[in-house]
Amino acid sequence: MTAGSTDRLERLTHREADWAGLRVLVAGLGVSGFAAADALLERGAHVVVVDGSSSDSTPEMAERARILEILDAELRFGPEHVAGMPSDPVDLVVTSPGWAPTQPLLAAAAQAGVAIWGEVELAWRMRPLEGAAPWLTVTGTNGKTTTVQMLTSILRAAGKRAISAGNVGTPILEAIMDPEPFDAIAVELSSFQLHWSDSIRPQASVCLNVAPDHVDWHGSYDDYLAAKGKVYNNTQVACIYNVDDPQTERLVEEADVQEGCRAVGFTLGTPAPSMLGIVGEVLADRAFVEQRRHAAAELASIEDLRGDAPDVAPHLVANALAAAALARAHGVEAGAVREGLRAFRPEAHRIAYVATLDEVRYIDDSKATNPHAAAASLTAYEHVVWIAGGLLKGADVDDLVRSAAPSLRGVVLIGRDRATLAEALARHAPDVPVVDVAETDTGTMDRVVSQASSLAQPGDVVLLAPAAASMDMFVNYGARGDAFAEAVLRRVASGE
Repeated sequence: MTAGSTDRLERLTHREADWAGLRVLVAGLGVSGFAAADALLERGAHVVVVDGSSSDSTPEMAERARILEILDAELRFGPEHVAGMPSDPVDLVVTSPGWAPTQPLLAAAAQAGVAIWGEVELAWRMRPLEGAAPWLTVTGTNGKTTTVQMLTSILRAAGKRAISAGNVGTPILEAIMDPEPFDAIAVELSSFQLHWSDSIRPQASVCLNVAPDHVDWHGSYDDYLAAKGKVYNNTQVACIYNVDDPQTERLVEEADVQEGCRAVGFTLGTPAPSMLGIVGEVLADRAFVEQRRHAAAELASIEDLRGDAPDVAPHLVANALAAAALARAHGVEAGAVREGLRAFRPEAHRIAYVATLDEVRYIDDSKATNPHAAAASLTAYEHVVWIAGGLLKGADVDDLVRSAAPSLRGVVLIGRDRATLAEALARHAPDVPVVDVAETDTGTMDRVVSQASSLAQPGDVVLLAPAAASMDMFVNYGARGDAFAEAVLRRVASGE
C-alpha cells in the first residue's frame, strides 16, 4: 500500500468522504461481508469479494452473489482465492469477523502493509458527517446479547428510535445505512470484531466479564484480553466495568479515553458512589445522580426482571445493571429504565424455563457454551442436576466443577468431551452421581432427560448448561436446547 493510500484511508471518517474508486478486497461473503460490499459499492468503491467456498454452497450465498454481481462487484470463489493476496492492487481489506489474523490472505495483507478493517470499523467510518447516532458498546465473554437487548428495550421505553446491532441481530452496517436515522445504537462487539477495530468512539462502553475463550483465534489469553479491552478506547462519557470481575476495571484503567470520561462500576452488592448495585431488592444508581455520595436513584426492582420465569438468575441482574448504566450514560431517566426492563424478554435458550414436573423445574441454558457461562448459570440454583458436555474446545473445566460441586445433586454427561468433565467430577465432586450417555442419535435427549429426572428431588432444578459447544451432536446450541425442551415436554405430557 502506498503512502497515498494511507493518507486517503485516514480521510475516510464519514460516508460523505471520497470513497469513489477505492480498491477494496472484501474477505468472506457471509452476512457482514455482504453488508460491507453493498455499502462500499453504494459509495463508488471498486469491490472484489473473495470466499473459499463455492458461489452456490448455500441458497443464501447464491442470492448474495447474484445481488453483488448486479451491483458490479467482482466475485472470486474457491480456496485458491483466499490462500494469499491477489496480484492486482488493493488499498484496503475488509474482513469478516471470523477470519483470524493467521488466515493466509490476511497474513499476506499485513505483511504487505495493506490496511485491514473489520466491518465494525468500516461501519464507524460510514456514519453520516452530521447527526450520527451515538454508539453504546457491549462486550464480554458472556451476557453480551442479553445486555444489548435489555439496553435497546430501555432506550425504546425512553422514546428513542434504537436498535440492537453488531454481533447480534442487524449487521452494524445495515443499521448505519438505514435511511431513517436512529437516536442510539446498542452495539454488541465480539473479541473478533474488536480486534479489527481502532477508530470507534462510543458514548459509553462496557466489558461485562472476561474469562478464557477463543484463545485459539487470538493466539493467547493476553491477546484475547487486549481485544476485549479495546471496547473502552476513546469512550466519551462512561466506561462501565464489573466490580465483581477486577479484570474489567483494569481494562478501564489501561484504556485511552476521551477527556472527562468516567469509570462507573456495577455490582450485585451495595453500590459505592459512582456505582450501580443492589439495595435490598432494588437496582440502585449512585453514579448518574447529583448527590451520589449521599443519595441514589431507584431504577427497578429484581421483581421487574422476572418476566415469565419463576426466578431471576444473578447474572441476569448483573446484565440489567450494565444495561441500565449504559442507558443512564446516554441520559435516560430512571422511569424508562424500569419500563424497559419490565418489557424485556430474553431470547430462547438463555436460562429459559421449560416446565415443572413433580416439583422439579427444567431450565434450558443451552447458550452456556463455555465454562464461564455455565458457572454463572449453576450459581443461580441451590440444588442442580446438571446436563453438561459437548465440544469443550480445550477449555479447562476444573474451576467450574470445583465451584459447582456443593450444589450438584447429580450430573448427566453428553457429547464428545464428556470424559474431561467426568475426570474433573471425579477429582472435585467424587460423591456426586454421574451418568454417562454415550449415544449421539436423535433420541438421545429423551434418555438424558429421563436420567436427569431420576436423579432429581422435589425442589431441584434440572439444568442444561453444557459448558461446551454443540456441533458434535447438534447443528447449533439452539437445536440442542430445542431437543432438551421437546424431551421435557414429552415427559410432562406422558405424566412420567
